[in-house]
Formats: sequence, C-alpha cells, structure tokens
Amino acid sequence: MAGTVLIRCMSRTLLSAAHGAKGFRTRGTNRFYWTTFRRTAIALTSGRAAFLVGLPTLSCLGYEAYHRVQSSAVVHALEKEDVLEQADYLYSCAETEKLYQLLLHNEAEFLWRLARASRDMALLPDMEDKRKKELMFEGFEYVRKALEKDEKCSAVHKWYAICLSDVGDYMGVKVKIGNAYIIRDHLEKAIELNPKDATSFHILGYWCFAFAELPWYQRKVAAVMFSSPPVSTYEEALQFFLKAEEVEPNFYSKNLLMLGKTYLSVKEKEKGLLFLTRAKEYPAHTLEDKEVHNEAVELLKKLV
Repeated sequence: MAGTVLIRCMSRTLLSAAHGAKGFRTRGTNRFYWTTFRRTAIALTSGRAAFLVGLPTLSCLGYEAYHRVQSSAVVHALEKEDVLEQADYLYSCAETEKLYQLLLHNEAEFLWRLARASRDMALLPDMEDKRKKELMFEGFEYVRKALEKDEKCSAVHKWYAICLSDVGDYMGVKVKIGNAYIIRDHLEKAIELNPKDATSFHILGYWCFAFAELPWYQRKVAAVMFSSPPVSTYEEALQFFLKAEEVEPNFYSKNLLMLGKTYLSVKEKEKGLLFLTRAKEYPAHTLEDKEVHNEAVELLKKLV
C-alpha cells in the first residue's frame, strides 16, 4: 500500500507491552499490512497496504510480453525497459515468485521493486515464519540501498517507510515507536516528490488514524519510552484520506472505508454513512475488498 507505513497494530503492541508488565499475554496476530495496497489478486497490499501499493488491476501489455514472463519461473534479465514493464505486469497479476526472480537479476534501479517483491514473498500465506522474517529484512536492505543510490525517487521513500514498519515488528516496542517518526518523514518526502501518488496519502492518513485512536493508557505507555511520543488527530487523518481520494477518486476500497470511519470519529455521521456505503458497494476484486465490504456492512448495521 494498515494496515500495519507505519506503526502496524500499534494499539495491540502497546496493549501487549502494558499487560506484559503484569505477566499477561495478548492473543492473536500482530500483523497489519498494506495489502496492503494493491487492487490485484493479492491486493493493498494494494496493498492496495500494503502498507501496503496500488497498481492497476489489469495491464495493457500484449501477448508477447505475457508469453515471455509466463514461460519460466526464473525470468532472466532483459533490456531495462522490458524488465520494468514486466516487473509491473507481474506485480499487477500477483505473480510474486516470478517477479521476485526477475528482479534478482537486475541492477540498482530495480532495488525498490525487489524490496516490494521480497515483502510480497514474505506475506504469502504458506510462508514459514523464519523465512518470512528473512525476507522482510532482505526487503528493507534492498530499499535501504535504493535510498543510498537515489534520494529523489518517491517510490523509494514510500517503500522505505513500509519496509521499516515491517522490520519494526521484530525489534521491540521502543524501536517500533521510534521508527514511527522516521516512517512519517519518508511518507512526507514521498508525497513531496510525487504529489500524484494516492497511496502515499492513504498510508500517511492511516499513520495519523493509528495514533489518533490510541486510548489514554496506551499513550502513557508510549510516554514512558519517549518524552514526546508520536501523536496525531482524526482531523489530520481525514485530510490525508480526502487528499488521496482527490488525487485518484475511488482508487481503493480501504480508503473509502477509512474515510467513513474517520468521519464517524469526528462526529460527522452523514458523511460517514456515505463513505461506508461506497465502501460496501465497491466491486470486490480482491480478498481485501471483500474484507472491506464485510466491515462496512457491519458498521452500517450498527448505525442505521
């Protein structure tokens, strides 16, 4: 693209830390990802999160290009333009393993795409935990190198933020909260470099929403670790979600859902109902779209 960038499952993580002091453990998963931002078979991840990030569902490539990438799981390096075209095509088709192999054979200008592919590999449903962790850190290392080579690329900053959020899950609460500042900085830089990327606005909106909804006792846990922990408001989150919709209308079901939830949080029920209804009616092309649909339906039941 939570959507998990960004602090993922910050609320759950801080709650776990607070309970941990008393000998309790929370149950469930600490995974919030921008699926995490892709409107393809793998979604948002479509991310369209993940964090999550949104490429068109269909590619305009012809049969010849399709045939080249379909012939083998290992795709050898081609001319730069062909590789970029095929990488984006494979990503839009959720051909994660083929995309990963394609990008392994190419140079530095493909590093952020290789980071994205590593992350997608890590998020495959049958991925073993140890290998998943390796791939997450591998992806971060790729995008870190990409940033060293090109600080003017919006996508590099966006994926640096996403991958930093991912590796933070393995590094403890204090590191995770500290990374939140860096994540926001890179998302803002991504937007500065490419103000037409709706997903960067969406992810930054989610960052704001995650911190705005932290209950007071979790804020206290964060304040123990940092004198000035990351803070935000629903109003700030709303502005980023709206900007994402302005840049690319109706681009992502999760953005519509978050607009609905954020409007409800600022006590604007009518607008909240409007966007929740739009999220419910959004064509369900991906698993994430279906999850958004179901959540919107449940929220609407409580409001109507």
